Amino acid sequence: MSDSSNWPPRSGNLEPSIATVPTASEQWARRALAVNAPMGPGRGERAPSLVYERAFGSNVYDVDGNRYVDLAAGFGAILLGHCHPELTEAVQAQAGKLTQALGDVFPAREKIAFQEALAKRAGSNYSRAILGQSGADAITAALKTAVLATGKPAVVAFAGAYHGLSYAPLALCNLRESYHKPFAEQLNPHVRVIPYPSNSAEGVAALEQTRSILATGEVGAVVIEPLLGRGGCVIPPDGFLASLLQLTREGGAISVFDEIWTGLGRSGSFLMANELGVSPDLICLGKGLGGGLPLSACIGSPGIMNAWQRQDEVVHTSTFAGAPLAAVAGAKLLAILERDALVERALGVGGAFIESLRQRLCSVRLVKEVRGRGFMIGIDLGPRPGIAAKAMQRLLGYGWITSTGGGAREVLVLTPALTIDEALLEAATDAIHRTLSELDP
Repeated sequence: MSDSSNWPPRSGNLEPSIATVPTASEQWARRALAVNAPMGPGRGERAPSLVYERAFGSNVYDVDGNRYVDLAAGFGAILLGHCHPELTEAVQAQAGKLTQALGDVFPAREKIAFQEALAKRAGSNYSRAILGQSGADAITAALKTAVLATGKPAVVAFAGAYHGLSYAPLALCNLRESYHKPFAEQLNPHVRVIPYPSNSAEGVAALEQTRSILATGEVGAVVIEPLLGRGGCVIPPDGFLASLLQLTREGGAISVFDEIWTGLGRSGSFLMANELGVSPDLICLGKGLGGGLPLSACIGSPGIMNAWQRQDEVVHTSTFAGAPLAAVAGAKLLAILERDALVERALGVGGAFIESLRQRLCSVRLVKEVRGRGFMIGIDLGPRPGIAAKAMQRLLGYGWITSTGGGAREVLVLTPALTIDEALLEAATDAIHRTLSELDP
């Protein structure tokens, strides 16, 4: 096990250093197999090939002391990098004062202050919030709000979507059929799925399908990621989202943007809705919202949220939703994003990173496309199931942590911290070029 006496390091932007045979990681991996529920293909067991011990900035250290560069950042959730000093200080101070209140009955002032900060940053269209602990919680709150507002059970969702795996969002999850098929009889049977468009022709077809489904008068919600995340970082054609929202409004349904991944600067805008100049009825936030602690929100206008005000008590809450530790971290995150102009940095530096990857990888036959926005990037490796998982494992051996997307794990996904040093991005480009060149057929 590594020596933590000199922790934290002076920099969280160091290049990889893989110097030790991962014996401790292997021991911990075997222990994980003994206690984890066996989820996965084949034998139903999948041992982790990396076991984290500590992290700072964009660096992760395993239990053997090897240093990695984190280009996954907790599936995009660690917006400020690991253990950001100001976030850490704020959480530590709160931990010695108050860790839990009584939810919505007797809330902590930290929860209220966080909701005020979020409303101020999101704008008047989104001044009311239902807090949760995960993105799936936020989607569930949105679906409930839509039913209360419209009385209609049907939902339009999109192929390749991933909105979380708890029961309400699972009915909308079309990333992989295997995720929801065993539970299908327990899920909402009124979900209609249409293809997520990546070009103008597909956009026209998707709008026509949406129009036809809305004409039944049964649809209460249309739920979409403004940039398809785990589905492979797919960007819809210009004007599609605005037209979709117009159709939804005309069809008497509630529009829901899942910005759990795209929001808070990850895609180069605080909210993609604001950047695109559109106003969905509800927006769901999660992942990075709590600065590394569990926190999510479904936000909307007072008019939409007033659907919860009913003669009989109807609520959506949980014991730890908006708990003081997460609320303090969330408020600090919002302040740092604005003070350090990290949303703007994600758009500029992330855009330059995308262009650099495109130029460097254009000669690699394996690469079909490099796409994305800000620090939400997908490298499509074509119709070869599992190829991105192979690239991910090979990159890990060189000290780079990435993730995968696409229904067949054919897209290598990069979602680094918004604070990552540009020199590390240059080194990452070299490492990715080397790795994909080695896998090139």
